[in-house]
Amino acid sequence: MSNILTKAIVLVLNRNWQAINIRTPQEAFCMMATNVATALEIELGDGARAEALRPVTWDEWITLPIRDGDNAVRTVRGAIRVPTVIVAVNFARVPKKRPKLCARTIRERDGNRCQYTGVLLRPDEGSLDHVVPCSRGGPDTWENLVWSSKQVNTRKGNRLPHEAGLKLLKAPRAPKELPVSALIRNAHGVTEWKLFLNE
Repeated sequence: MSNILTKAIVLVLNRNWQAINIRTPQEAFCMMATNVATALEIELGDGARAEALRPVTWDEWITLPIRDGDNAVRTVRGAIRVPTVIVAVNFARVPKKRPKLCARTIRERDGNRCQYTGVLLRPDEGSLDHVVPCSRGGPDTWENLVWSSKQVNTRKGNRLPHEAGLKLLKAPRAPKELPVSALIRNAHGVTEWKLFLNE
């Protein structure tokens, strides 16, 4: 049961009920116990539609019964239900964040196209290319990484594009910052989160 305390399975909303973060039950309990957040008691009806949504303070939350399918943690005072969604009561902003730099986000930024030939690629046909190769001091940055076909990348090898007879279709740039709510993924498939995420 202690493992459940450290899994990021609690969606955090701002006071306008917009998704802003994901927390562990341990962090959610701390936020609730210090009155920084209230939990949402959510009753789902047919088709996972919300029949009832009710903010609940910590003092009431610890007395709620545990329903079938609820996660719970055992304490000396008895079992406490783990909330699936909490509301940060004094926080109104939706923070912005740049997507994480990885092969998937470079591929998405570049529209699944080889940045040297313009050919549309399946994910397994492409790979990351360092415009300025690592061996020549090229960093792992948005401005130095592009999606390239594996064949073109192999042909380019350790050279600069012009040395390999290649030309970038456009200069790679960092993507714009997005509201964090656009970047939150429901990796654990929590039904209640679907009420607040645009997936």
